[in-house]
Amino acid sequence: MLRKPGFRFALCATVLAFLVVLLGAYTRLTHAGLGCPDWPGCYGFLGVPMSEAKQALAEARFPEAPLEVVKGWNEMVHRYFAGTLGLLILGLAVQALRRRGEPGQPLRLPLLILGLVILQAAFGMWTVTLKLWPQVVTAHLLGGFATLALLFLLSLRLSGAFPALPALSGRLRGLAGAALALLVGQIALGGWVSSNYAAVACVDLPTCHGQWWPAMDFANGFHLTQQIGPNYLGGQLDSDARTAIHMSHRLGALLVTLILLLLAWRLRAAGLGRLAALLVLALAVQIGLGLSNVLLHLPLPVAVAHNGGGAALLLVLVLINYRLRPVRAGALRESPDSHGTLAPAPLASAGK
Repeated sequence: MLRKPGFRFALCATVLAFLVVLLGAYTRLTHAGLGCPDWPGCYGFLGVPMSEAKQALAEARFPEAPLEVVKGWNEMVHRYFAGTLGLLILGLAVQALRRRGEPGQPLRLPLLILGLVILQAAFGMWTVTLKLWPQVVTAHLLGGFATLALLFLLSLRLSGAFPALPALSGRLRGLAGAALALLVGQIALGGWVSSNYAAVACVDLPTCHGQWWPAMDFANGFHLTQQIGPNYLGGQLDSDARTAIHMSHRLGALLVTLILLLLAWRLRAAGLGRLAALLVLALAVQIGLGLSNVLLHLPLPVAVAHNGGGAALLLVLVLINYRLRPVRAGALRESPDSHGTLAPAPLASAGK
């Protein structure tokens, strides 16, 4: 299959989106989400004010938000990269519109990604103006992961290198789809943990506070209709509510692990050993990073890497679901058989 125009463009955008996800995690974990109290600038400037005169003006403009230069730059670097990504996605959408008459060129997907990144910009603004309201922060994180996944899907479609695999059961495709949906739910739980500062609510393993089932307040921990407060930096929930969030993420991780191992086993049984191995590897790395977060009390590099591991695992599942998609009539690659006639290429030739 031939690579379509725009593949490298889409691949660059995917790599940048992955970097933006990491920068977003770094911004949250360094408590720099309000490093600039306004949007899209910083204290009314295009960058973090550095001179004494600009800093004095910044303090006068926002007396309730004292300037911290390091946190300001953490926030602004994230915005710069996110803005650059937005421009790349705009370019992809324009290119798709210009090539919409060419066969095999995606149109709806680039336009969907453009709409999503515009919504992401709004969530970025609301993250600041609503003072890190957990609902918005979590939605912003999910939007970032969704943007990354869709850009990767676009790259796959433009690459021409990964045709659908024939002769696979619908049950395997259903299992892969369910695994992807569960992982998205687990990522949402991870975002809820982060936005409510519940990552260190439990500091022991496998128990929490020395108990298998500690005191937990699920009603307040998952009160999604809570009113918007003055400032959520550092969180507003008590210990039992944060424990409920943390334990839910642990239980979700256990469920996702079991489903992904089952999927890997089914993939291997179907002759897709490479996909199965890739999935197990990504899962093992992510489990190791998650355990290290608890045992080492959330060191910054490990916590950022855990976000990256979740993104990598998401991309692996996007790849698996893309390969397992139903084969359209006439889409099978043909190759000459020993008699010189044309026949569908065997499963192994499609790659594992």
